[in-house]
Amino acid sequence: MDTGVGAGRMVRVGDREIFFSEAGSGSAVLLLHGGGPGATGLSNFSRNIEMLAQRFRVIVPDLPGYGRSSKRVNPSDPFGDLGQAVGGLLDELGIASAHLVGNSYGGAAALRLAMDRPEKVDRMILMGPGGVGTTRALPTAGLQELLNYYTGSGPSHEKIIRFVREFLVFDGAAVPEELIEERYRASIHPDVVGNPPLRRPSGLFALRTLWRMDFTRDERLRKVVHPTLVVWGTEDKVNRPEGGRMLAEAMPNCDLYLAANTGHWVQWERPDLFNSLAATFLDAKS
Repeated sequence: MDTGVGAGRMVRVGDREIFFSEAGSGSAVLLLHGGGPGATGLSNFSRNIEMLAQRFRVIVPDLPGYGRSSKRVNPSDPFGDLGQAVGGLLDELGIASAHLVGNSYGGAAALRLAMDRPEKVDRMILMGPGGVGTTRALPTAGLQELLNYYTGSGPSHEKIIRFVREFLVFDGAAVPEELIEERYRASIHPDVVGNPPLRRPSGLFALRTLWRMDFTRDERLRKVVHPTLVVWGTEDKVNRPEGGRMLAEAMPNCDLYLAANTGHWVQWERPDLFNSLAATFLDAKS
């Protein structure tokens, strides 16, 4: 699919390089991709950029640890580190505030930025965001699969196929081979293999890291007043759909939409639905 974006460019944010592409004009909308192996901004939002760029200035970064951006994330506070990187990118681009659209890992980055630097965020759309009630139950099968990708025998075609077709989406047969191959190639970059951006917390402060990564343990969640739309696939096998209700009950201006027969990748599996919801919500004036 031709997304209509340009060649993209790098920008220095602190001591890291962040790669991003953009299209369209108007209010700034950042599309923040998930944390699965081989994820990139353009591949995760390939079915959304063109439509959203008809109304907005759409900015699509590769988050730190992924794609063409620097392959380093602070393992002791990954969500805070990603939120800081997103805020820093906005600063470097001279954008006072922006709408944030985040899937999974990217949703966690968006939510953390809203907590740490609320002035940088206008509206948020969070699709199956990470870090919601994660310390209150055992990890899902999909999250286990994701965290095991770089362990044991290491990354492989078999692992990426299983993750994408069995856990990322509801209808695995709908995912084209070329998308899986693209993700596999990105997942075996030597710097990523040596330093995976998403891993199980370990070491002396592992418990503290786990609690820091669960937004339902953070009292600031109830103070996030930004208009927020949470979109969650009812068949999500990576992050539990019950997380949507947790956010709707905690955040004072949070709407919740549950997408039937849809997995973790709502924006890719249900692009027409998602694009319509996103455009309407982000265009709202109040």
